[in-house]
Amino acid sequence: MSAEPAPSAAPERHVLILGGTTEARRLAEALAREPAYASSYRVTNSLAGRVGSPVLPPGGTRIGGFGGVEGLAGWITAHGVTHVVDATHPFAERMSFHAAGAQALTGVPILALRRPGWSPVPGDAWTFADDLAGAAAVLPSLGGRAFLTTGRTGLHTFAHLDATWFLVRSVDPPEGPLPPRMETLLARGPFDLVEERQLMARHRIDVLVTKDSGGDATAPKLTAAREAGIPVLVVRRPAVPDGVAEADSVEAALRWLGDGGVPAL
Repeated sequence: MSAEPAPSAAPERHVLILGGTTEARRLAEALAREPAYASSYRVTNSLAGRVGSPVLPPGGTRIGGFGGVEGLAGWITAHGVTHVVDATHPFAERMSFHAAGAQALTGVPILALRRPGWSPVPGDAWTFADDLAGAAAVLPSLGGRAFLTTGRTGLHTFAHLDATWFLVRSVDPPEGPLPPRMETLLARGPFDLVEERQLMARHRIDVLVTKDSGGDATAPKLTAAREAGIPVLVVRRPAVPDGVAEADSVEAALRWLGDGGVPAL
């Protein structure tokens, strides 16, 4: 369901948050909480609708796609949007490029709000891949019992690996094609270190596969892997599209909004 606000010219500033992440929710909460923003900004949160029962942030909410670059640009124009914050998942590459395209068509400033990525520390044994296909190519050389935490989309990339056993963790049930030897764990973060240690030991995991999503909610798995001497296969995040401003925190995004769309970084 969607509680989408009708087009309106007031208040003067209308922020469209392309959300679904912790950062998106925290930004919406800050805009609703801080008097300086709450009195002058209207907020619409846009969610893709891929996760069942999402946690809805304060402000108006719309769920579902826009219909590509032109659809997003049309929505921005029709609803008087003055600022767009792309706070989607760091790997939501298509939506980010649609936002960049809409910026070019409408002239409405867009900010990419991206949490900092993870970095290896002493004791880590990380191997990097540029994408899921690259990860699938190198995975068999790293282990035979993989803890796959890349989400439910893209599992088809690993479907041909019939010699590898997978523990797949995702919020919603995955859809095929899927690896033939696989167990699914439905769970939503955050996850704590004790749970991650126990999970990897119970399933005899010998390689962890993850995207460089950053943040604290799922970082304990990296510590658990390091402690157990388990190699980690990390998929690098895609770059922010050219011409799009970038912030690495909610505070920086608020400064950008306060400066009228000019990032204070």
